[in-house]
Parts: sequence; structure tokens; C-alpha cells
Amino acid sequence: MNKNPLFDWISAGTTAVPNYLLKHYTKIGLNNDDLVTLLHLLSLVGNGQRFPDSQLLADRLNVSREDAFKAIHKLMNKKVLTIETRADEEGKTVDEFSFDLLYEKLSALLIQTIKEEESEKEVLASKNLYQLFEQEFGRSLSAMEIQTLNMWIEEDHYRPELIEMALREAVLNQVYSLKYIDRILLSWEKKNIRTKEQVEKESKRFRQSQSADDTKEKSDPDEKPVPMYNWLKDKFDN
Repeated sequence: MNKNPLFDWISAGTTAVPNYLLKHYTKIGLNNDDLVTLLHLLSLVGNGQRFPDSQLLADRLNVSREDAFKAIHKLMNKKVLTIETRADEEGKTVDEFSFDLLYEKLSALLIQTIKEEESEKEVLASKNLYQLFEQEFGRSLSAMEIQTLNMWIEEDHYRPELIEMALREAVLNQVYSLKYIDRILLSWEKKNIRTKEQVEKESKRFRQSQSADDTKEKSDPDEKPVPMYNWLKDKFDN
């Protein structure tokens, strides 16, 4: 019975390649030839050839052994491949290829990309925030007010969405003052409230507390009411 070629294909196994590597290999200093060499090394190592002979790589790349050797050293010079020495199961010293530096570079690139995206979002959110304040105040912001907004974001590290929530509370109370909004933000900071969800949760808790007090006051009309501090309606001179 003739052997099905599909069996050879299946028995050859597969090589797991991070999509992030395929998408961003040029950003870590690799070119197309480097990537092909790297993929073949990943394949060989994945199939149990921890330190494959350069001739195996040469056969795959269809180049001379010398060129394959140069391709390996090129990857080492680009800090994506190293040769590590370890002891095997029998205690013998063996060499093997390590791709740790490659994954470290990809990880650093991913972290940098995330930070840049977050920074871009913050810049955009800040611009939208200025426009929102001017829209709600019905006028252009003064230089001092713009500086205050910048301080909230850059020094106090308030999220734009949190500042927007504080602005909303001020507008609901018809107090168009950054000083008032600053008091709201400070109140939230003391309560460790830093997200939109936490603001909504605290607002709900406060409304429920007020509702309970109103119910108690109605059930005990002769009892002297005790004033309750409203953390969203803190009065002060503008």
C-alpha cells in the first residue's frame, strides 16, 4: 500500500509563530531575510533540534553552509537570538538556541505601543475636554482655567472621563466654576474614586442613603432632622 503524502505532511508537525512577530518584525530591526531565517530556526527547534547544524538551515534556505552560518550570526548581532549552554538529562553540557531576546523585544514593543496609544487617547480626550468645558460654560476658557485642566491631567493624574463626570455634576447643580469641580475631584480622591463606574456606584449609594433618610423623617415627624453632608453639592464661594 502506497503511503499517503498527507501523512508526511502531518507527521512533519506545525510551527507556532506569533502573529505579532509577523506584523511588526521590521519594528525590531529585522528584514524579510531575517524573518525567514528566524522562522526556520523556530521550526527546527520546535521539532526537537535544539541546536541544529547550520547545514540543516542551509538546506532549507537553499544557500551555502557559510551563508546559513552568517544568517545565524546576523540574528545574534540583532539581539533576537542567543546560544545558551545547559545540562541535559544525563548531566552533559549542551548548547541550544534561545529566542528569549526576541520575545523580550516584542514584549517591549507591545508595551511601548500600548503606552503611545494611551497617550494619543489622552491627548484627544484632553482636546475634547476643553471643548466640552467651553460648551457647558458657554464661553472660551481663560489661560488660568486651561492651566488648571492641564494640572488635573498631568499632575493630579485625573482621568479625562472622571473630570467630565465632575463637570456633569457641577452643571447639574448649576455651578459653573472650576473651583467647585476641583472640590468634587478632591472629594472623590479622598474616597479613592477614580473611574466612571465608581462615581456612578457612589452616586447610587448616596441617593439610596438620602432616600432612606427621607423615609425615616416622614415616619418620625416629631424627630428633629439631622442634616446630611452632600458630597456632590459642597457649597463655597465662587
